[in-house]
Amino acid sequence: MSGTLHTRTLRTPGLLAWMRLARVFQKVDRAASESLRYRQLSPAQVDVLAKVGSSEGISQQELANALLVTKGNVCQLLDKMENSGLLERRPDGRVNRLFLTDQGRSVHDEVVPKHDAMLAAYFSTLSNDDQHELVRLLRHVDRAMERD
Repeated sequence: MSGTLHTRTLRTPGLLAWMRLARVFQKVDRAASESLRYRQLSPAQVDVLAKVGSSEGISQQELANALLVTKGNVCQLLDKMENSGLLERRPDGRVNRLFLTDQGRSVHDEVVPKHDAMLAAYFSTLSNDDQHELVRLLRHVDRAMERD
């Protein structure tokens, strides 16, 4: 033996929190995708249905900001949803406003409440106070990253 001592670097609580958060996200995202397969929808499409359904007339840019995706990604998503007859773009000056079609409203009313309930159920193992604390802590990290 050469006498060299190998020290293991301990993973910091922040790194462990990130790894756990990523793992939980992957599990929830997989379950959400699976539960939506019967409607041939993705979790991102349900997010669009939920946001446009609650904010009829929202602009594409406002939607992109709310969903935290790029304008290009939103355009692709909206193209697919428009071609499926779920929503329509209406020009308003230099922006497109988004509205659900009758079919989109029907799918929204069928899918969004069930989807939201399923996601909320995953966190029901936490007390209401703990859920609020988790939101507070994640918001704190989120805001700190916006300043960087």
